[in-house]
Amino acid sequence: MNDLIELTNKLQAVVSSVGADNTLDLPLITVVGSQSSGKSSVLETLVQRDFLPRGSGIVTRRPLILQLVTLQQSDALEYGEFLHIKDKKFFDFSEIRQEIERETGRLAGGNKGISRMPIHLRIYSPKVLNLTLVDLPGLTKVPFSDQPNDIEKQIRNLVMDFISNPNSIILAVTPANSDLVNSDSLKIARQVDPEGKRTIGVLTKLDLMDAGTNALDILSGRSYPLKLGFIGVVNRSQQDILTNKPMANALEAENDFFNQHPAYRSVAARCGTQYLSKQLNTILLAHIKEKLPELRTKLGTLISQTQQELSQYGEPTRSTEPLHRGPLILRMLTKFSNDFVAAIDGTSAEMSTKELCGGARIYYIFNNVFGHALDAIPACSNLSNHDIRTAIRNSTGPRPSLFVPELAFDLLVRPQIKLLEAPSLRCVELVYEELMKVCHNSDTKELLRYPRLHQRLVDVVSELLRERLSPTSSYVESLISIERAYINTNHPDFLGAAGAMANLETESKKKKKTESKRKNRMSPTSFESKNGRSGSIDNGSINLENSDSVDSSSAPKDSFLNYFFGGAGKNERPALGSQEMMTKAQYAPPMSVNSMMESEMVKKLEQASLNNDGPIVPTDREELETHLIRTLITSYFNIVRKNIQDLVPKSVMHLLVNYSRESVQNRLVAALYKEENFDDLLQEDDTISTEREKCKAMLNVYKQAFEIIKNSL
Repeated sequence: MNDLIELTNKLQAVVSSVGADNTLDLPLITVVGSQSSGKSSVLETLVQRDFLPRGSGIVTRRPLILQLVTLQQSDALEYGEFLHIKDKKFFDFSEIRQEIERETGRLAGGNKGISRMPIHLRIYSPKVLNLTLVDLPGLTKVPFSDQPNDIEKQIRNLVMDFISNPNSIILAVTPANSDLVNSDSLKIARQVDPEGKRTIGVLTKLDLMDAGTNALDILSGRSYPLKLGFIGVVNRSQQDILTNKPMANALEAENDFFNQHPAYRSVAARCGTQYLSKQLNTILLAHIKEKLPELRTKLGTLISQTQQELSQYGEPTRSTEPLHRGPLILRMLTKFSNDFVAAIDGTSAEMSTKELCGGARIYYIFNNVFGHALDAIPACSNLSNHDIRTAIRNSTGPRPSLFVPELAFDLLVRPQIKLLEAPSLRCVELVYEELMKVCHNSDTKELLRYPRLHQRLVDVVSELLRERLSPTSSYVESLISIERAYINTNHPDFLGAAGAMANLETESKKKKKTESKRKNRMSPTSFESKNGRSGSIDNGSINLENSDSVDSSSAPKDSFLNYFFGGAGKNERPALGSQEMMTKAQYAPPMSVNSMMESEMVKKLEQASLNNDGPIVPTDREELETHLIRTLITSYFNIVRKNIQDLVPKSVMHLLVNYSRESVQNRLVAALYKEENFDDLLQEDDTISTEREKCKAMLNVYKQAFEIIKNSL
């Protein structure tokens, strides 16, 4: 059974050396007590050696995992070993104290702060029983000297981390000359062990109690029930420590105190440091025995997990024969390229469930990011009515505008198409960035063993992607240039002049209908002029009606369109008039006085069209022309936007994504599969090598522990 404690000690040392203290909740004894409660004295008496630092305030500032190992030869030399100092034995226990102080200061600093990193000390002696104890910083309530303000919370959290281990025995040290109800060690122990099943109480300073008082009720278990009970001890006094009173004499004085004390004489056999040591050994052995089945099951699980982890590290590179290095590199090249392609295709077994990535992210870029960016661009963005009218006037040159010139439409629509270029190029960049992200994330634990190979893999694929970025962007730019190079007004989806006028007519009818309803509510007054023209007065405006006017329904359907866009000859241009009308005009009689007056009135109205500030107020015709051009631009822009939204993703997939995924493996093989580079590429990472060795050591200890436990059951 003592081998179980030794196994626990070895296991504790190994898991601590590899930084895996929390992987296995090992049975051990955790010593808890307030400052100046006598914790250090209890431990030194158990070891029968002075080896712990002493002083005011907090002395223990790092957890000390103390492993006591019994030497069978009674005359064997006592010595200590630290886990952080390999292959050195400390026969001088004052040097052990100095090393504890030095190692404490190294991590906890020169002030009174604490560190959670434990110090591992193993003491071999024929005077000790096999035990594993953890000495923790003393519980405090008030910061001392230059201690941090939250030192109480830090220490309490540290203590809780250790005593929360269900496999730990809590050694609660309490001075007998203080009120047991206010014992900090018993209070914190009760939080994790409310029934007192794994807490053993130690009463110190029994010799310092007031005269006429004793702690017999506590030692008998009548005042404070604990399953493991209370044990009283009498440590050396401060005077004994200063005068270096031998431990043997101190133990003899302790025995005399209990045997001669009238109150403790009856329980003297269950008191004292020697009894405490035996009890702790017995309790720890029983505790380990109780936990063996559970520990065995957990060890089996850990062995399986550790073997799997070790297999991921692979064999050391130095054991790989030169003959096998080529296939090894080729296999990793293939694995890297397959992972890259799988991430794009969405067939990767290690696909993220937290965010879109790879092919899914590219699809999102095409259909959401790029699509929304195009939809957010208005067809006539930054194009005011003044800009349109100016373009129309500039495109006619010195001649008056007889119809809306197509040149104005071309002039206005090309800059609008140019607006689609920026989001298209951004779409290319986003896909490129996602492919780069896939490239950098395409790694495995085996591949990480070889940082140089991994870096070269990433470099080669990154270079391939950079090469494809430029031609892809250039092609997308050319798509916009192609659309701007030829404005195809014969496109089947283009609204055209007829459609544009139909839209305007529909809008006009709706407007007139609304206006008519409004006028009908206002009761206009009708009248008839001297020349036979009738009309009405409506809100101060005069509306004239020509009795000789031609029914608009009898006019040619496209006469208005021809008016604006013209025909091949003058006869097809109502704005100029037919040849017959022009001939009649040559022989027409002189203008009447009324006609001259009407002409003069038109001039005055045109003059009045200038407002006070000077800008020209657009005429009805100009307003109509503006609306017509705007409608045509919107129609054509929507066609181009639809084309771009379809062609850009196709171009990116063909020139960037598919090209990269199809050529990545060939590029990797051509760049890296060269025998002269094998040694350099297969330089193993030192960290991986260290982790492999730790994993092997852990696996060996787990297997050894499993065999010992199996043979003990």
